[in-house]
Amino acid sequence: MAGAENKDNRETFDPAGAYQVRDPERFALNMARAMEEAGKAAAVWARARENGEKRDAVPEPFGDMVRTFSKLTEYWVSDPARAIEAQTRLFSSYMMIWANSIRRLSGEPAEGMVAPEPGDKRFEDPDWAKNAFFDFLKQAYLVTTRWAADLVENAEGLDEQSRHKARFYVRQLSEALSPSNFVLTNPQLLRETFESDGENLVRGMQMLAQDIMAGSGELRLRQADYTKFELGKNLATTPGKVVARNELAEIIQYQPSTEKVLRRPLMIVPPWINKFYVLDLNADRSFIRWAVDQGHTVFVISWVNPDERHGTYGWDEYVSDGIEFALATVARQTRQKKVNAIGYCVGGTLLAAALALMAQEKDDRIASATFFASQVDFTFAGDLKVFVDEEQIAALEQAMKKKGFLEGSRMATAFNMLRARDLIWPYVVNNYLRGREPLPFDLLYWNADSTRMAAANHSYYLRNCYLQNNLALGLAKLRGKRLSLSDIKVPVYNLATMDDHIAPAKSVLHGSKLFGGPVEFVLSASGHIAGVVNPPALGKYRYWTGKGPTESLEEWIAQAKEQQGSWWPHWQAWIEKLDGERVPARKLDRKTKWLGDAPGEYVRIRT
Repeated sequence: MAGAENKDNRETFDPAGAYQVRDPERFALNMARAMEEAGKAAAVWARARENGEKRDAVPEPFGDMVRTFSKLTEYWVSDPARAIEAQTRLFSSYMMIWANSIRRLSGEPAEGMVAPEPGDKRFEDPDWAKNAFFDFLKQAYLVTTRWAADLVENAEGLDEQSRHKARFYVRQLSEALSPSNFVLTNPQLLRETFESDGENLVRGMQMLAQDIMAGSGELRLRQADYTKFELGKNLATTPGKVVARNELAEIIQYQPSTEKVLRRPLMIVPPWINKFYVLDLNADRSFIRWAVDQGHTVFVISWVNPDERHGTYGWDEYVSDGIEFALATVARQTRQKKVNAIGYCVGGTLLAAALALMAQEKDDRIASATFFASQVDFTFAGDLKVFVDEEQIAALEQAMKKKGFLEGSRMATAFNMLRARDLIWPYVVNNYLRGREPLPFDLLYWNADSTRMAAANHSYYLRNCYLQNNLALGLAKLRGKRLSLSDIKVPVYNLATMDDHIAPAKSVLHGSKLFGGPVEFVLSASGHIAGVVNPPALGKYRYWTGKGPTESLEEWIAQAKEQQGSWWPHWQAWIEKLDGERVPARKLDRKTKWLGDAPGEYVRIRT
């Protein structure tokens, strides 16, 4: 009886079950078709290079990765005993996994050596745990990647910047080599391939060719069904008009929805990396529409998607032709000199620099400043610092000289790499291996709507913020004047988000200490976008309020008060406490021939 029970419980890779070719002839035909489609994809890629449309060189981040790994390897191979000990530790783990797998195949109970991190969706399919073969692959992968991560952490004598880079590059390689990314080592993919006789791979290779063609010879990974969205139709639909325009920016004024509005208008400075309508995705998730409904007269800067004409536009121009142009427009439209200003991400960094300059020039038109996930001190700027050192910036500047701008795809790729497990590999698997069209998702449509970077602007940003931290140190200059953030005396509402991979909460808190006036620091749950765009009606997430900036984020959280839901009403109360006076709504005159309807023309320029 015991033997029979043992046999029944035995786990095997069952060739007669789900993992079996059902129609060999059709399967072989589809494999040939998939290879043919893959050949078309390769031809599109090669044609762009033959025509000179694309020129491949060794990417600077790749060269930097090699240099970083060379430093890491030098430590481990310089001492043979140390190298042998590390190898022995890995080999021992493999032997334990192998022994556990043998026990499972024999029907004996055996617990896995290592489990995926909570929330790791790559290994959700039941066969990653139930099937001995796939369980072995999963555990071998997890053991190897954690061993590699330990090599980075335990390497002595490695400077902190090199260690940071090594962590990042090890994570990138680990996530790229996950068994979930390959047909033969992913149970779900293998089942679907056998069930469809390889039709999924045919569809996937067709999509691969289409995406390389869409990128003019480079892969433009689609993250959503983009055909379902149109600006002004189901995205960026808050009613308004373009009331001013120059070569760098359009200024949009939104139609009021209340009989009375706050006396002080609201000016929003969005990032120029991606586009402003992240704050106006749809009617239910639009900060702009919500702000209008609260009684704000809202103005937004819509930056142009730069081309060769804008190569010499630096931060001086982005302040004068962007922020100051917007301030003059607001004054003309409302007859109000003072405004409340919001800056988001790098738009907030620019706003802070402009405020420091305006303080020197005795310009008091901005009465309060709100920063959404914006950094002013880049000491703890996170993984984007991996791409910033003198060699990489110099190479980037050389590349930008040719056209006067950086292609939007370069920045989009960098941002996606910060969360490759969520923003790259799931779509590679879904699109090209499962052969499935991605679902429509407005946020991912926006994420893919990348923008170019004007050369002078981007060089200033990388050098004065990420590389040298000049803005925080009081060494950055605008219009020839050295900037000091301590000159900013206006009230500041500084929002950070808990899981931010672009502007880490620790970094935002650290920068809060540099302002010279009162600072209301608020921490929201979730990340760089979801933590900011969180309408109260959704009832999602939470946020923390507390005293002013402290030495550490942990110290601040320990004394902070947790609140449920969106931080938006808290911000509104803060604004109204500064100036809650209301005046008759400033309606846009229907008879005036404005420059166009919101969201304007500049936002429609694609890369």
